[in-house]
Amino acid sequence: MILIEQTEVPDTALPVAEFREHLQLGSGFADDGLQDSVLIAELRAAIATVEGKTGKALISRDFMQVNSAWRALGTQVFPVAPVSAIQSLTIVDATDTATEIDAGAYRLRQDAHAPALVSVGLSLPIIPVGGSGDILFTAGYGDWTDVPPDLRQAVLMLAAHYYANRSAVDARATALPMGVMAICRRHTPIRLVGARRL
Repeated sequence: MILIEQTEVPDTALPVAEFREHLQLGSGFADDGLQDSVLIAELRAAIATVEGKTGKALISRDFMQVNSAWRALGTQVFPVAPVSAIQSLTIVDATDTATEIDAGAYRLRQDAHAPALVSVGLSLPIIPVGGSGDILFTAGYGDWTDVPPDLRQAVLMLAAHYYANRSAVDARATALPMGVMAICRRHTPIRLVGARRL
């Protein structure tokens, strides 16, 4: 399975002003936006880290999931949550011929940790040898204000940590703060060895 981010979160959707306030940077000066490029970079890094730790997409955007085989006969679990919409399901054969599947043949199963594309019938369409089943979907809580408050706080805390240690070479300075780890842990699904979520 390959996950490809189709749309990037625009800079204007990032909480730059909130982050500047969190850092208690000065305001009201002519050069207020001088460090915005640095703040944006630290916010993007913090969001990516929190998303990686939790398996959650924070700000909504589109993804393409390319599958060489289905995880189960009638179900394909998404690698990120929450998923708000499945835009399309396309079967691509070994010659790159694409066939879009009718939306009535599948549905979205909502889940806080493991949303899935589920067949309405007995099974999902067959993926030919050398082909793929491509799912275009939208994942994320919405815009920044729709993200759960504790995850927003984790992003700001981590971005501030990255900002304060942006020149650090000591591994201890670049380790994730315990407060961030504690918040992320609450949103991370429990993974059992040998278990499979259908």
